[in-house]
Amino acid sequence: MSDTPSPPAETAPAEEKTLDRLLAEAQARVEEQKDAWLRAMAEAENARKRAQADVQAAHKFAVERMADSLLPVMDSLEAALDAAEGAPRASAGEAHKALRDGIELTLKQLRAAFQRANLTEIVPAAGERFDPHKHQAMAAVESPAEPNTVVAVMLKGYGLHDLILVPALVTVAKALENKDGNPISDSNLNTN
Repeated sequence: MSDTPSPPAETAPAEEKTLDRLLAEAQARVEEQKDAWLRAMAEAENARKRAQADVQAAHKFAVERMADSLLPVMDSLEAALDAAEGAPRASAGEAHKALRDGIELTLKQLRAAFQRANLTEIVPAAGERFDPHKHQAMAAVESPAEPNTVVAVMLKGYGLHDLILVPALVTVAKALENKDGNPISDSNLNTN
């Protein structure tokens, strides 16, 4: 016989019922948490899919907006071609004026479409400092202007917001060469 007293027979079943009840409650909580976790995972996946669809729609509609802005330009170009084909029927001066007016209108529409799309021209002024992020030097010419400044623009560039789509093609000034010879050399010194 042991020294520890054995529990009465009545307390064992009550304790067992309490343990069974605690186990059932714990299992129920685990199931609730598992269900909540599965719902949260499904919601996160749905949010990811919605965000992906929103990005695709934004790309689609951005192109659609630009295309909508360019359609009148296309119509104007076609009208200008039609006017050029009708030139033999009209006098040369009238046809030339009509064609020029059509081209000017088309250019105005194209500039408006570019402006709506936040597409900007990059046209540096003569004497402006050369910026390798916005300009591409096509040639360096001797000039009395300050070195590394723009002398002339060969072709303008274009930017979209902060992105440079096409850099401006420019001619850059370089320092004039010394026409009197090399100042370091003593070959040009007057030796009397």
